[in-house]
Amino acid sequence: MGVELTALHWIYVSFIFIIIGFMVMRRDTSLVCISGIFLLATTATSSLTGSISGVFNSFIYAISELLPTILIISIIVAMSRAITIAGVNDLMVAPFTRFIRSPGLAYWTIGILMMVISWFFWPSPAVALLGAVLLPVAIRAGLPALGVAMAMNLFGHGIALSGDFIIQAAPKLTADAAGLPVSDVIQASIPLVFTMGIVTTIVAFYFLKRDMKNGTLPQTTSPIIPTPDEEQSVRLSSTAQRFIAVIIPVLFALNVVAMFQFNLQGGDATALIGGTAVFILIIVSLIAHKGAGIEKTTSYLIEGFQFGFKVFGPVIPIAAFFYLGDSGFTTIIGEHLPNASHGIVNDLGVALASVVPLNSQIGAVTLTTVGAITGLDGSGFSGISLVGSIAQLFSTAIGAGAATLTALGQVAAIWVGGGTLVPWALIPAAAICGVDPFELARRNLKPVVIGLVVTTIVAMFLI
Repeated sequence: MGVELTALHWIYVSFIFIIIGFMVMRRDTSLVCISGIFLLATTATSSLTGSISGVFNSFIYAISELLPTILIISIIVAMSRAITIAGVNDLMVAPFTRFIRSPGLAYWTIGILMMVISWFFWPSPAVALLGAVLLPVAIRAGLPALGVAMAMNLFGHGIALSGDFIIQAAPKLTADAAGLPVSDVIQASIPLVFTMGIVTTIVAFYFLKRDMKNGTLPQTTSPIIPTPDEEQSVRLSSTAQRFIAVIIPVLFALNVVAMFQFNLQGGDATALIGGTAVFILIIVSLIAHKGAGIEKTTSYLIEGFQFGFKVFGPVIPIAAFFYLGDSGFTTIIGEHLPNASHGIVNDLGVALASVVPLNSQIGAVTLTTVGAITGLDGSGFSGISLVGSIAQLFSTAIGAGAATLTALGQVAAIWVGGGTLVPWALIPAAAICGVDPFELARRNLKPVVIGLVVTTIVAMFLI
């Protein structure tokens, strides 16, 4: 089961610690990541030109992987600008303001709605659906934009995605690798998913309330809601405003119906929402700006794309580095990994699993650690097959706990890599709310780590 660790593996691990250190110190990591890419490429190819080209190619790879997310964020932002400047946003959020009257209600209501929608359609389309409508409601109720992003992030990319009870893509991958029925893994994951979710969201809310009271929360950096000095004078009749305020939720409700009817999930569901947002943008521009609507549509799109690439710009170098830990390595640099390698992060997970003694307690800690390591590429899904394989081997040696160990590794991998700690994976929530993704990752770190520790302890008793 062991794997040969080479200089590439140790360079990658060293730069992970350096990057984490820079993040903790709130220093920019772009230069560190570019240096890491260059050193990995130099070590692998022994070619100066190949290494320099590898840096550029890694950026291309990262942008291609992130492009669907960049597009949906840019389009949602463009639509949000248009409906806010048209004065429609106030009418749309009015029904929600009657129920969401405090920061606590905003946090838990947005979180629970996010979790439920994400179970059916996955988190990315859920962020797009909820963020544009409920963000202003939450802010008016006193919940900072960072708190909204945390709620959507922890409940959607955390609880919903790690369990994946409805779509069942995650448990299918881990169950197949572990040689178990999917139902067994889902059943075993229920106490772990909800332990992790309850602990993490409560701890996160406690820290959020404490910092709100002390006034130590950072301000929103680039809100998608225009501030008063950005707003333009657009006079619409009350009838036109009411028409737009009604047609927008109706169109998105039809999106939800279509998702159920045609079984649209993940990227397909996100594409449907993005396309609908484009048509809403066109309708609002033509009604609000009349003869100038054609030009204003383009203006809003440009503004949205400027926002999208401004937000994603700092993330591309770090994403490019971490993508080298998985299949991106062969695409960017070529076939320079050791024979029988499954990618750098997976090799590290296998190496760790091969050197630890086996009992239920150490097995649970190891599966959590391996899951977290495989999540470092920002996918959350790329390493869970490995987690299932290791869980099968550990449970055979221990004599019990195959489903529990499999579920534990799945929870750890997706909470770390699926979008609560890795900055480019949590960008959808951060961008919609106009907060720094690195700050959101820092805010999530302590609650997620505490949740993983508690969940791992619970798993020890369930094995």
